[in-house]
Amino acid sequence: MSLKGKRIAMLVDQLYQEMEIWYPLYRLREAGAEVVTVGATAGEVYKSKLGYPCKADISYDVARADDFHGVIAPGGFAPDFIRRHPVAIDFVRHVAAQGKLTAAICHGPWVLCSAGVLRGKRATSFFAIKDDVVNAGALWEDSEVVVDGNLVTSRKPDDLPAFALACIEVVSKP
Repeated sequence: MSLKGKRIAMLVDQLYQEMEIWYPLYRLREAGAEVVTVGATAGEVYKSKLGYPCKADISYDVARADDFHGVIAPGGFAPDFIRRHPVAIDFVRHVAAQGKLTAAICHGPWVLCSAGVLRGKRATSFFAIKDDVVNAGALWEDSEVVVDGNLVTSRKPDDLPAFALACIEVVSKP
């Protein structure tokens, strides 16, 4: 399935989990999507938990939901930093409100909690933040991937194949 002409925002900040950015980023690019890394500061290099660099293509303050077909929040400790930026949370909220891909893996659902997009939705996450996800109104389940409309969530790096495939399927819908 081709994602040619589709544009996906990949949120990035310090201490991200390496595979949870790079695996979906490359899978979406292989499917034809343009994946844009979005961070607090355009051009800044954010290091993963192991020091692997990821440069932000653009900043949150210029990212507009109308310009994207979806957003992905990775895990690691990055979500705790991402959600400290109200403009990042507003971006995610607007993408979700437009019915576009809103995805998160591992600790990434922390961003979705802050954006207020989980109420009444089925979702999963890393088990340690289950209470946060439930308290944000989600119906939590322990599954490798949970798709509820435009919302895609997964638990951990082992779930990346199912997570990436679900993201591609959601973005490919007309």
